[in-house]
Amino acid sequence: MTDGFEGPGVTPTAVLPAVVARVAALADRLGVPHPEVFDTGRLSVASGVPEPVVKALLSGRPAGEPDVQARFLQRLDLLRRTRLKPNGRKYTQQEIADGAGMSRQQAGALINGDRRPTMEHCDAIQRFFRVHAGFLTAEDPEALAGALQRTEQDLLQKLAEREAAQAVEDPLEKLLQDHGVRGIAWRAAQLPTDQHRDKVAEWLDMLLESVKRPES
Repeated sequence: MTDGFEGPGVTPTAVLPAVVARVAALADRLGVPHPEVFDTGRLSVASGVPEPVVKALLSGRPAGEPDVQARFLQRLDLLRRTRLKPNGRKYTQQEIADGAGMSRQQAGALINGDRRPTMEHCDAIQRFFRVHAGFLTAEDPEALAGALQRTEQDLLQKLAEREAAQAVEDPLEKLLQDHGVRGIAWRAAQLPTDQHRDKVAEWLDMLLESVKRPES
C-alpha cells in the first residue's frame, strides 16, 4: 500500500477485483452472508473511503477522489468522526497537534484545508490515530483492497479453524491428535518382542481400513 503521496505516473495496484472475488469465494465456503463481509459502513471506517465510493467500487464502477489533498481531508474527517476519545468525544485540534508533534496552527491549517499536507504530516497524524501507513493518502481502490485483504485474512483463519475441528472428528485423526505419531511409536517400542509390535502394526492397518475419510 502506498505510504504517503504517489509520484508522477504511479497508479494504484489493480488488485481490488481479485480481492473481492477471493473474499466472496471464502465467504461462500464458510457460509458467511455477503452483506456481512462486504458491509460498506465497516469497510468505509476501515479504509477511510467514503461509503458511497465503497458501494460504487464493489459494484465494479470507477469511483474515488483523484485529488490527494481532497482525499486527505476526507480521510482525516472520517478519523475524527470514528476514532474518538475514551469519553466518546472528538479529539480537538490542540490534542491532534500535541499528539502529532506539530503546532496548533499547523494542525488547524491541515484540518481546514488551508495547507497542503506533506508525507511527514500524514505519517504523524496516522501514528496519532493508530492507523496503518498510507491510510490518509492511498487511492480509494487501493485503500478498499487493503481493508478487504484484512477481511480475507480473518476468513482464512476461520476456515483453518473449521478444517482443524473437522479433522479431529475423524477417528484416526483424533487418535493422532490425542497421542501423536511419536507417542504411538514410543509405546510400540516398549513392547518386548517383534511379535507384539507386529500385532500393533496389524491393528493399525485394520483401523486404517475401517476409517472412511470424507471425500474432498
